[in-house]
Amino acid sequence: MPDAPARMRIVIAEDHYLVREGTRRLLEDTGEVDVIAAVGTAKELLDAVERFRPDAVIADIRMPPNHHTEGITAAHTIRAAHPGIGVVVLSQHANEQYAFDLFQQGTNGLAYLLKERIGELEELLRALREVAAGRSVIDPRIVEVLVGSHIRTVDAPLAQLTRRELDVLRQMAQGKNNRNIAESLSLSESTIEKHVNSTFAKLGLVEESQLHRRVTAVLTYLRYGPTRAP
Repeated sequence: MPDAPARMRIVIAEDHYLVREGTRRLLEDTGEVDVIAAVGTAKELLDAVERFRPDAVIADIRMPPNHHTEGITAAHTIRAAHPGIGVVVLSQHANEQYAFDLFQQGTNGLAYLLKERIGELEELLRALREVAAGRSVIDPRIVEVLVGSHIRTVDAPLAQLTRRELDVLRQMAQGKNNRNIAESLSLSESTIEKHVNSTFAKLGLVEESQLHRRVTAVLTYLRYGPTRAP
């Protein structure tokens, strides 16, 4: 009989006790997660990560002492010190600046989800699996809200992209890799790679590293939103 898959070891950081304990219970009841620590501040989160070395962390963006962006700062600290630990950051609202701040140093191992995903366990578990594997997730609703909040102009950086390139970039902004994008759009992976490289070239990202190009392209998409191609 094959061994059961290992349970993910998770640390939760949330200053509201009921939300913290409710999230703990929901995750542990799935049988896929062991919550090895549940804390209320960013400092306690960093201490718990050092002590327990979890597979991934769930952190509220706003935590004591200032209730500003302590969760984002903690995420960057964790990723820099422990690249193998993924971080899912939760926010009550879609916030453009939060997205830019979280992903400015790279997207690997990071997720930005709305707090309502706590009640959608499959989505939350998927995000935990993805960041633990070093990949990224951006809540589709956050992408849509951010894109919808911007004014499109003919001079925007995305104006020169084709509709298909915008489709690919939208999928990229949701944290998907080329293979996942190909499956979603029913295209070959080689076709997606051509669209991605063409997008990089049109955005002037040819000389950058693959990671930096992908991050910059996603942030450009979030900043300006899709424009109508000619």
